Amino acid sequence: MTRVPFAPAQSSRRRALQTAVAWGMASLAAPLALAQTATWPNRPLKLMVGFPPGSSPDLMARLLAEPLAQALGQPVVVENRPGAGGNIAADVVARASDDHTLGLMINGNLTIAKILNPATPYDPLTDLAPVSLVAVAPLVLAASPAAGAEGAGFIAAARQAGDRWNYGTPGVGTVAHIGMELLKSRAGIAPVHVPYPGNPQVINAMLSGELQMALLPPGLAMPQVRAGKLKAIGVTSAGRSSLVPELPSLGEVGVPNLQLEIWNAVAAPNSLPKVHVQRLSALITDIVRREDIRQKIFTQGWQVAGTSPEGLARRMQSDARAMAEVIARNNIRPGG
Repeated sequence: MTRVPFAPAQSSRRRALQTAVAWGMASLAAPLALAQTATWPNRPLKLMVGFPPGSSPDLMARLLAEPLAQALGQPVVVENRPGAGGNIAADVVARASDDHTLGLMINGNLTIAKILNPATPYDPLTDLAPVSLVAVAPLVLAASPAAGAEGAGFIAAARQAGDRWNYGTPGVGTVAHIGMELLKSRAGIAPVHVPYPGNPQVINAMLSGELQMALLPPGLAMPQVRAGKLKAIGVTSAGRSSLVPELPSLGEVGVPNLQLEIWNAVAAPNSLPKVHVQRLSALITDIVRREDIRQKIFTQGWQVAGTSPEGLARRMQSDARAMAEVIARNNIRPGG
Protein backbone atom coordinates (compact mmCIF):
# COMPACT_ATOMS: atom_id res chain seq x y z
CA MET A 1 0.00 0.00 0.00
CA THR A 2 1.43 3.34 -1.06
CA ARG A 3 1.60 6.04 1.67
CA VAL A 4 0.47 9.43 0.36
CA PRO A 5 2.59 12.29 1.74
CA PHE A 6 0.72 15.01 3.68
CA ALA A 7 0.26 17.88 1.26
CA PRO A 8 1.21 21.42 2.37
CA ALA A 9 -2.03 22.68 0.86
CA GLN A 10 -4.00 20.37 3.15
CA SER A 11 -2.03 21.67 6.17
CA SER A 12 -2.82 25.26 5.19
CA ARG A 13 -6.49 24.46 4.77
CA ARG A 14 -6.54 22.76 8.18
CA ARG A 15 -4.94 25.77 9.85
CA ALA A 16 -7.38 28.07 8.12
CA LEU A 17 -10.29 25.95 9.32
CA GLN A 18 -8.97 25.89 12.90
CA THR A 19 -8.55 29.67 12.84
CA ALA A 20 -12.07 30.13 11.53
CA VAL A 21 -13.48 27.87 14.24
CA ALA A 22 -11.56 29.77 16.94
CA TRP A 23 -12.82 33.12 15.69
CA GLY A 24 -16.32 31.73 15.50
CA MET A 25 -16.19 30.53 19.10
CA ALA A 26 -14.85 33.92 20.21
CA SER A 27 -17.58 35.74 18.35
CA LEU A 28 -20.17 33.55 20.05
CA ALA A 29 -18.59 34.01 23.50
CA ALA A 30 -18.74 37.82 23.41
CA PRO A 31 -22.52 38.04 22.90
CA LEU A 32 -22.99 35.31 25.53
CA ALA A 33 -20.99 37.33 28.06
CA LEU A 34 -23.01 40.43 27.21
CA ALA A 35 -26.24 38.48 27.58
CA GLN A 36 -25.14 37.16 31.00
CA THR A 37 -24.31 40.68 32.15
CA ALA A 38 -27.60 42.07 30.84
CA THR A 39 -29.67 39.51 32.77
CA TRP A 40 -27.66 39.62 36.00
CA PRO A 41 -28.52 40.34 38.73
CA ASN A 42 -32.16 39.33 38.40
CA ARG A 43 -33.02 39.53 42.11
CA PRO A 44 -31.67 41.26 45.25
CA LEU A 45 -28.06 40.65 46.21
CA LYS A 46 -26.90 39.83 49.73
CA LEU A 47 -23.77 41.54 51.05
CA MET A 48 -22.62 39.44 54.01
CA VAL A 49 -20.77 41.07 56.91
CA GLY A 50 -19.13 38.97 59.61
CA PHE A 51 -19.47 41.60 62.33
CA PRO A 52 -22.38 43.25 64.17
CA PRO A 53 -24.24 46.37 63.06
CA GLY A 54 -22.24 49.52 63.76
CA SER A 55 -18.88 47.80 63.33
CA SER A 56 -16.40 49.23 60.85
CA PRO A 57 -17.03 46.51 58.18
CA ASP A 58 -20.78 46.97 58.62
CA LEU A 59 -20.54 50.74 58.12
CA MET A 60 -18.44 50.23 54.99
CA ALA A 61 -20.89 47.68 53.59
CA ARG A 62 -23.86 50.02 54.14
CA LEU A 63 -21.96 52.86 52.50
CA LEU A 64 -21.49 50.72 49.37
CA ALA A 65 -24.93 49.08 49.30
CA GLU A 66 -27.08 51.97 48.04
CA PRO A 67 -24.89 53.20 45.15
CA LEU A 68 -24.18 49.60 44.13
CA ALA A 69 -27.92 48.86 44.09
CA GLN A 70 -28.50 51.91 41.91
CA ALA A 71 -25.80 50.80 39.47
CA LEU A 72 -27.06 47.19 39.28
CA GLY A 73 -30.78 47.91 39.27
CA GLN A 74 -31.44 45.50 42.15
CA PRO A 75 -31.51 45.98 45.94
CA VAL A 76 -28.31 45.15 47.83
CA VAL A 77 -29.21 43.87 51.30
CA VAL A 78 -26.56 43.93 54.04
CA GLU A 79 -26.82 40.80 56.19
CA ASN A 80 -24.85 40.56 59.44
CA ARG A 81 -23.60 37.14 60.47
CA PRO A 82 -21.13 37.81 63.33
CA GLY A 83 -18.78 35.21 64.72
CA ALA A 84 -15.30 33.67 64.48
CA GLY A 85 -13.71 36.98 63.54
CA GLY A 86 -15.82 37.25 60.41
CA ASN A 87 -15.10 33.73 59.20
CA ILE A 88 -18.69 32.49 59.64
CA ALA A 89 -19.96 35.02 57.12
CA ALA A 90 -16.98 34.37 54.84
CA ASP A 91 -17.83 30.66 54.82
CA VAL A 92 -21.44 31.47 53.89
CA VAL A 93 -20.12 33.43 50.91
CA ALA A 94 -17.66 30.69 49.91
CA ARG A 95 -20.45 28.07 49.88
CA ALA A 96 -23.09 30.22 48.15
CA SER A 97 -24.22 28.93 44.76
CA ASP A 98 -26.97 31.43 43.94
CA ASP A 99 -24.73 33.95 42.10
CA HIS A 100 -26.27 36.68 44.26
CA THR A 101 -24.22 36.49 47.48
CA LEU A 102 -21.16 38.67 48.15
CA GLY A 103 -19.12 39.51 51.23
CA LEU A 104 -17.51 42.61 52.73
CA MET A 105 -14.50 41.10 54.51
CA ILE A 106 -11.42 42.10 56.50
CA ASN A 107 -7.76 41.05 56.06
CA GLY A 108 -7.90 37.89 58.09
CA ASN A 109 -10.95 36.44 56.32
CA LEU A 110 -9.18 36.76 52.97
CA THR A 111 -5.63 35.80 53.91
CA ILE A 112 -4.69 33.71 56.93
CA ALA A 113 -8.01 32.25 58.12
CA LYS A 114 -7.03 28.68 57.28
CA ILE A 115 -3.34 29.17 58.06
CA LEU A 116 -4.24 30.29 61.57
CA ASN A 117 -6.89 27.60 62.07
CA PRO A 118 -6.79 24.53 59.77
CA ALA A 119 -10.34 23.70 60.91
CA THR A 120 -11.68 26.78 59.07
CA PRO A 121 -14.15 25.25 56.59
CA TYR A 122 -13.14 27.44 53.63
CA ASP A 123 -9.82 28.37 52.05
CA PRO A 124 -9.76 32.08 51.19
CA LEU A 125 -7.20 31.66 48.43
CA THR A 126 -9.16 28.97 46.56
CA ASP A 127 -12.83 29.21 47.60
CA LEU A 128 -13.33 32.97 47.24
CA ALA A 129 -13.12 35.17 44.15
CA PRO A 130 -11.42 38.52 44.83
CA VAL A 131 -13.56 41.43 43.59
CA SER A 132 -12.00 44.68 44.83
CA LEU A 133 -9.88 46.05 47.65
CA VAL A 134 -12.12 48.81 49.01
CA ALA A 135 -10.11 50.74 51.60
CA VAL A 136 -6.95 50.54 53.70
CA ALA A 137 -5.60 52.12 56.87
CA PRO A 138 -2.46 51.88 58.99
CA LEU A 139 -2.67 51.03 62.66
CA VAL A 140 -1.67 53.48 65.37
CA LEU A 141 0.70 52.33 68.11
CA ALA A 142 -1.11 53.82 71.08
CA ALA A 143 0.31 53.99 74.59
CA SER A 144 -1.15 54.45 78.03
CA PRO A 145 -0.15 57.75 79.67
CA ALA A 146 1.05 55.63 82.59
CA ALA A 147 3.84 54.29 80.32
CA GLY A 148 5.50 57.70 80.67
CA ALA A 149 7.57 58.17 77.52
CA GLU A 150 6.71 59.16 73.96
CA GLY A 151 8.25 58.67 70.51
CA ALA A 152 11.63 56.93 70.42
CA GLY A 153 11.73 57.22 74.21
CA PHE A 154 8.70 54.96 74.44
CA ILE A 155 10.40 52.26 72.38
CA ALA A 156 13.48 52.50 74.61
CA ALA A 157 11.31 52.25 77.72
CA ALA A 158 9.52 49.21 76.30
CA ARG A 159 12.88 47.49 75.73
CA GLN A 160 13.83 48.11 79.35
CA ALA A 161 10.45 46.91 80.64
CA GLY A 162 10.68 43.57 78.84
CA ASP A 163 7.80 41.27 79.74
CA ARG A 164 6.65 43.49 82.62
CA TRP A 165 4.57 45.42 80.07
CA ASN A 166 1.42 44.13 78.38
CA TYR A 167 -0.29 44.85 75.09
CA GLY A 168 -3.92 44.23 74.21
CA THR A 169 -5.73 43.12 71.05
CA PRO A 170 -9.30 42.25 70.03
CA GLY A 171 -8.34 38.59 69.82
CA VAL A 172 -5.77 35.93 68.94
CA GLY A 173 -4.82 35.94 65.28
CA THR A 174 -6.21 39.40 64.54
CA VAL A 175 -4.11 41.81 62.49
CA ALA A 176 -3.45 43.78 65.70
CA HIS A 177 -2.06 40.61 67.33
CA ILE A 178 0.05 39.45 64.40
CA GLY A 179 1.16 43.04 63.78
CA MET A 180 2.30 43.51 67.37
CA GLU A 181 4.30 40.28 67.25
CA LEU A 182 5.96 41.62 64.10
CA LEU A 183 6.57 44.94 65.86
CA LYS A 184 8.15 43.11 68.81
CA SER A 185 10.65 41.39 66.53
CA ARG A 186 11.49 44.62 64.67
CA ALA A 187 11.78 46.82 67.78
CA GLY A 188 13.40 44.33 70.17
CA ILE A 189 10.63 44.60 72.76
CA ALA A 190 8.80 41.86 74.68
CA PRO A 191 5.38 42.92 76.04
CA VAL A 192 2.95 40.10 76.89
CA HIS A 193 -0.21 39.61 74.83
CA VAL A 194 -3.58 40.03 76.58
CA PRO A 195 -6.59 39.35 74.28
CA TYR A 196 -9.94 41.09 74.81
CA PRO A 197 -13.38 40.68 73.18
CA GLY A 198 -12.93 43.87 71.16
CA ASN A 199 -11.07 47.16 70.80
CA PRO A 200 -13.40 49.09 73.14
CA GLN A 201 -12.31 46.79 75.96
CA VAL A 202 -8.66 47.21 74.92
CA ILE A 203 -9.00 50.99 75.14
CA ASN A 204 -10.68 50.78 78.57
CA ALA A 205 -7.83 48.58 79.80
CA MET A 206 -5.29 51.11 78.53
CA LEU A 207 -7.12 53.99 80.19
CA SER A 208 -7.09 52.10 83.51
CA GLY A 209 -3.37 51.33 83.21
CA GLU A 210 -3.77 47.55 82.84
CA LEU A 211 -2.13 47.73 79.39
CA GLN A 212 0.82 49.80 78.26
CA MET A 213 0.24 49.62 74.50
CA ALA A 214 -1.91 48.45 71.61
CA LEU A 215 -2.20 48.75 67.84
CA LEU A 216 -5.51 50.47 67.13
CA PRO A 217 -7.35 51.69 64.02
CA PRO A 218 -6.95 55.47 63.60
CA GLY A 219 -10.70 56.02 63.90
CA LEU A 220 -10.64 54.53 67.42
CA ALA A 221 -7.25 55.74 68.60
CA MET A 222 -7.27 59.38 67.60
CA PRO A 223 -10.34 60.59 69.53
CA GLN A 224 -8.65 59.27 72.71
CA VAL A 225 -5.31 60.80 71.71
CA ARG A 226 -6.83 64.19 70.90
CA ALA A 227 -8.69 64.13 74.22
CA GLY A 228 -5.34 63.59 75.99
CA LYS A 229 -6.33 60.16 77.30
CA LEU A 230 -3.86 58.10 75.22
CA LYS A 231 -0.54 58.81 73.54
CA ALA A 232 0.14 58.06 69.87
CA ILE A 233 3.66 56.78 69.19
CA GLY A 234 3.41 56.35 65.43
CA VAL A 235 1.67 54.61 62.53
CA THR A 236 2.47 51.27 60.91
CA SER A 237 2.55 52.58 57.33
CA ALA A 238 5.84 52.93 55.45
CA GLY A 239 5.57 56.73 55.68
CA ARG A 240 3.19 59.22 57.22
CA SER A 241 -0.48 58.63 56.52
CA SER A 242 -2.89 61.27 55.19
CA LEU A 243 -5.40 59.94 57.72
CA VAL A 244 -3.24 61.16 60.62
CA PRO A 245 -0.53 63.33 59.03
CA GLU A 246 0.54 64.68 62.41
CA LEU A 247 1.85 61.25 63.46
CA PRO A 248 5.28 59.89 62.50
CA SER A 249 5.70 56.48 60.98
CA LEU A 250 7.17 53.93 63.38
CA GLY A 251 10.25 53.95 61.17
CA GLU A 252 10.78 57.57 62.25
CA VAL A 253 10.86 56.56 65.92
CA GLY A 254 13.31 53.71 65.54
CA VAL A 255 11.33 50.66 64.37
CA PRO A 256 12.83 49.59 61.02
CA ASN A 257 11.18 47.66 58.18
CA LEU A 258 7.64 47.69 59.50
CA GLN A 259 4.72 48.16 57.14
CA LEU A 260 1.28 46.93 58.13
CA GLU A 261 -2.23 47.92 57.12
CA ILE A 262 -5.73 46.82 57.94
CA TRP A 263 -8.08 46.65 54.98
CA ASN A 264 -11.46 45.55 53.82
CA ALA A 265 -12.53 44.18 50.48
CA VAL A 266 -15.42 42.67 48.57
CA ALA A 267 -15.21 39.00 47.61
CA ALA A 268 -17.56 36.53 45.96
CA PRO A 269 -17.87 32.76 45.77
CA ASN A 270 -15.32 31.27 43.40
CA SER A 271 -18.27 29.95 41.38
CA LEU A 272 -19.49 33.43 40.39
CA PRO A 273 -18.90 33.86 36.63
CA LYS A 274 -15.86 35.98 35.88
CA VAL A 275 -17.90 38.40 33.78
CA HIS A 276 -19.93 39.30 36.89
CA VAL A 277 -16.80 39.58 39.04
CA GLN A 278 -15.24 42.01 36.56
CA ARG A 279 -18.43 44.07 36.37
CA LEU A 280 -18.72 44.28 40.15
CA SER A 281 -15.07 45.28 40.46
CA ALA A 282 -15.46 48.10 37.94
CA LEU A 283 -18.61 49.40 39.64
CA ILE A 284 -17.15 49.28 43.16
CA THR A 285 -13.95 50.99 42.03
CA ASP A 286 -16.00 53.75 40.41
CA ILE A 287 -18.22 54.11 43.49
CA VAL A 288 -15.44 54.40 46.08
CA ARG A 289 -13.55 56.93 43.97
CA ARG A 290 -16.51 59.29 43.74
CA GLU A 291 -15.70 62.37 45.77
CA ASP A 292 -18.74 62.12 48.07
CA ILE A 293 -18.08 58.45 48.86
CA ARG A 294 -14.32 58.99 49.16
CA GLN A 295 -14.94 61.71 51.78
CA LYS A 296 -17.32 59.49 53.77
CA ILE A 297 -14.78 56.66 53.76
CA PHE A 298 -12.05 59.08 54.85
CA THR A 299 -14.27 60.31 57.69
CA GLN A 300 -14.65 56.71 58.85
CA GLY A 301 -10.84 56.49 59.10
CA TRP A 302 -9.94 54.81 55.80
CA GLN A 303 -8.12 55.61 52.59
CA VAL A 304 -9.86 54.57 49.38
CA ALA A 305 -8.23 51.84 47.34
CA GLY A 306 -10.53 50.44 44.63
CA THR A 307 -8.65 47.74 42.72
CA SER A 308 -9.15 45.14 40.04
CA PRO A 309 -9.74 41.50 41.06
CA GLU A 310 -6.12 40.82 40.11
CA GLY A 311 -4.92 43.64 42.35
CA LEU A 312 -6.83 42.27 45.33
CA ALA A 313 -5.57 38.74 44.59
CA ARG A 314 -1.97 39.96 44.69
CA ARG A 315 -2.60 41.74 48.00
CA MET A 316 -4.20 38.61 49.48
CA GLN A 317 -1.26 36.44 48.47
CA SER A 318 1.47 38.82 49.65
CA ASP A 319 -0.21 39.51 53.01
CA ALA A 320 -0.90 35.80 53.55
CA ARG A 321 2.81 35.00 53.04
CA ALA A 322 3.97 37.76 55.39
CA MET A 323 1.51 36.93 58.17
CA ALA A 324 2.03 33.17 57.82
CA GLU A 325 5.70 33.71 58.70
CA VAL A 326 4.77 35.56 61.89
CA ILE A 327 2.17 32.92 62.81
CA ALA A 328 4.68 30.09 62.36
CA ARG A 329 7.55 31.87 64.13
CA ASN A 330 5.42 32.70 67.16
CA ASN A 331 3.32 29.50 67.12
CA ILE A 332 0.10 31.52 67.13
CA ARG A 333 -2.99 29.32 67.42
CA PRO A 334 -6.69 30.04 68.05
CA GLY A 335 -7.34 30.33 71.75
CA GLY A 336 -3.64 30.37 72.48
